[in-house]
Formats: sequence, structure tokens, C-alpha cells
Amino acid sequence: MKALFDNISERTSKMVTNSYSTSFSLGVKFLGKKFHNPIYAIYGFVRFADEIVDTFHEFDKKILLDDFKADTYKAIKQGISLNPVLNNFQRVVNEYQIDHKLIDTFLHSMEMDLTEQSYDQRGYEEYILGSAEVVGLMCLKVFVEGDQTKYNELKNSAMKLGAAFQKINFLRDFKADVDGLGRMYFPQLHAQSFNDETKREIEADIIKDFAAGYEGIKKLPKDTRLGVYVAYIYYKNLLKKITNMPVNRILEERVRIPDNQKYALFFGSYIRHSFNML
Repeated sequence: MKALFDNISERTSKMVTNSYSTSFSLGVKFLGKKFHNPIYAIYGFVRFADEIVDTFHEFDKKILLDDFKADTYKAIKQGISLNPVLNNFQRVVNEYQIDHKLIDTFLHSMEMDLTEQSYDQRGYEEYILGSAEVVGLMCLKVFVEGDQTKYNELKNSAMKLGAAFQKINFLRDFKADVDGLGRMYFPQLHAQSFNDETKREIEADIIKDFAAGYEGIKKLPKDTRLGVYVAYIYYKNLLKKITNMPVNRILEERVRIPDNQKYALFFGSYIRHSFNML
């Protein structure tokens, strides 16, 4: 009967993904079907951890995160959890042999969000490694299906792509992070104000990450390439919109791409992939 519970766990991870991220959910649909649940499982896990540190202000976040961390490792060790999200995640970790160090590093970045309000360059890089780059590596571990040679070949590109996505998220959510959570991630903004010059500096750094990430996308297995490319195109256009916006608008509002434009981007990505135009 555990198969029924596992099925419920899979559907729970999918529901979490669909509820929290329309864009990510659409991207998953472009992956080969066998990859849907593993990626939902990874997203559900990182989403719940992120939710603890970003949202549950009326509770003791440290206790919640410590419990979540302990429950995660217990689930992986025992091969089961009564938390459906963790039950689904442990199955993927154990099936795809995801390195526990990646999980450690991710959870460390979540812990940093409990105490850090601003970051120097070293802390910024450490935070991005855990919050984004290792998540890209978890997904890559699924995509290569045990091919360690392929994993090693694409590892750097996966990390750079994850870093680019996270840095764009920082720009997109700048107002919410600073005003709502009191966090300043970009280290250069401690010595300088957020102006056109510092904005261009941040954008140039993201473009470099994107270039390295794109080279890896082209080398992904065919049944995973389109889904990752769709995410790349979405974030690339989000960056383009941010680049064209004045600093004062980023300080005042969350940057969004309307749903109709998202669908157009995804359809265009599908056409380019179908005609091998990546």
C-alpha cells in the first residue's frame, strides 16, 4: 500500500510546484515525462525550506528550519516520511544518488537567511552557491540519469545557469527583499547606491553566467533540453525587461512578465527546439 502513499506524495509535490510557480510548472511540462516527478520533488523540497525563512514570520523560523532539516535527513535514511513532500524528495535523492553535500549546502544558505541582512562578496557567492547553484546540480543529477561523465562535463554550466536565475530573482524581488525582509544581497550596493551604473554592473555579471549556462543547455540529453531551454528563455526575457527599466521602477515594483507573453515565449522556444535552432 506504500505505492498509494508514494503516489499521493508525487501529486503533493506537483501541487506545490503548480501553486507557487506558474513559470516553473510550465517549464517542467516541456521535459520528458519521466523527469516530471523528480523535478517536482526537488522544487517542493526547496520551496518549503524557502517558505520557512521568507514567510512564516509569526513562528520561530529557526526551530521550523531545524526540524525540517532533521526530518529531511531522517526521511533519506529511513526511505520514508509522513511529510509527503519529504517522502517524495527522499525517493528522488535515493534513486538518483543525489550527493548529500548538495542538500547540506542548500540548507546552509537557508540558515543564512535567518541571520544575514546584507552580504559581502564572499557571503554573496556562498549564498548563491547554496540557494541556486546546488539546486541546479540536483536537477542535473536527475537529467543525466547516472552518467557521471556527462554530469562532470555539464556541472559548471548548470551552476552558472542557476546563479543567473537567482541573481535575476534578486533584481526582480529587490523591493520585497529590501523593504519586506530587510535583506540586501548585492555586495556592491553597500559601498554605492543602486543607480544606473551599479545596475549595469549586475546585469553584465548575469549575462556572463547566462553565456556559460547556455553552452551546457545545448549539451543536455534531448528529452531534458527543451524544458531547461524554456526556463532559460523566460529568465533571459525577464532580464531584458529589467535592463530596459529605470532603477526607480525596480525600487518600486516587482518585475513580471504577463502570462500571455510567457506562453508566446514558450511556444517560440518549442519551435526553435523542434527545428534544432538552439
